[in-house]
Amino acid sequence: MRELGIPTADIATATGAGRSTVTAWARADRRPGGTYRARLLELVALIDRLVKVMTPAHVPVWLHKPLPALGDERPLDALAGGRYRQVSRLVAELENDSFS
Repeated sequence: MRELGIPTADIATATGAGRSTVTAWARADRRPGGTYRARLLELVALIDRLVKVMTPAHVPVWLHKPLPALGDERPLDALAGGRYRQVSRLVAELENDSFS
């Protein structure tokens, strides 16, 4: 999971899985299924997009930052709550350079 550039704890938050579960995924001892898999794939997709519009070091900061467009919720928490599309729209704004 190091390839994602974010800590195991953040992956656990975004997916709703426990840290030990995420560690087992990273070691390939277990595979995510169901909702965990969906949330993990959403997180990966967002990170892939974010590293194109900001430095990789800033991605974890952005994921932790409470954003007004999310009702002052962090993107990680919004992902955990199943609101990928809402977070994705914010990333699209960054990609389109339409933010000020």
